[in-house]
Amino acid sequence: MTHRAASWGRPGGLPGGPMATRPVHFTWLLDCSYSMRGDRIAQLNYAIREALPELRAVAAEQPAARLLLRALTFSTTAAWLHRTPVPVEDFTWRDVEVDGMTNLGEALSLAARDLRAPAMPARALKPVLALVTDGVPTDDWRAGLAAVDATPWGREAVRVAIAVGRDADGDVLRAFTGDPAAEPLRAHNGKQLAAAVRWASTTAVRAASQPVADPPEGAAGQPFAPPVLGGDEDDEVW
Repeated sequence: MTHRAASWGRPGGLPGGPMATRPVHFTWLLDCSYSMRGDRIAQLNYAIREALPELRAVAAEQPAARLLLRALTFSTTAAWLHRTPVPVEDFTWRDVEVDGMTNLGEALSLAARDLRAPAMPARALKPVLALVTDGVPTDDWRAGLAAVDATPWGREAVRVAIAVGRDADGDVLRAFTGDPAAEPLRAHNGKQLAAAVRWASTTAVRAASQPVADPPEGAAGQPFAPPVLGGDEDDEVW
């Protein structure tokens, strides 16, 4: 009896210790082209830093999930800012800078390489792909998106898109999310961008952290309706 009581007294209430967590891989895909220079890139850096405490709080609400973050930037080339997934509680944001074109296709192709084993373990929950851009792709974005869709994890991913300013191509962002009827979030100033980043990241993590049996084939689409970001017209500067 003493041995059994000690076993059930371990954290998690089950013999052998706590229930194993399943990883949620969250990847930011961030436009760092020249059109993001000035206030836009500064506000994007601020928005992601400010979203981290809320992401940690959301992760704490999901005891069966372990949130892992990383970021990928794209301009004339695409590159990992954080290649190795970092637990959200240890993640520190490093400010990004602008440089060059808007090669979204290369960024999607780079992300697709890690949407398969061994980078993605079989027991993972759905990954999150969060895209932020203010313009029109300057390379073959359809090939990059096809590379994402060609992977099982890419098809199951929770995808969110944020359009910075008026010039971001809505058709591209709708194709990325897999939901042709859903408008992307549009941010026209720093306040709206911060709100969009907070909403997109926390909502996507909650959606991804719920196990789903037998997910449908094809692009996952957004399992939620993005909000309309309010604000006075006088405040819209992008």
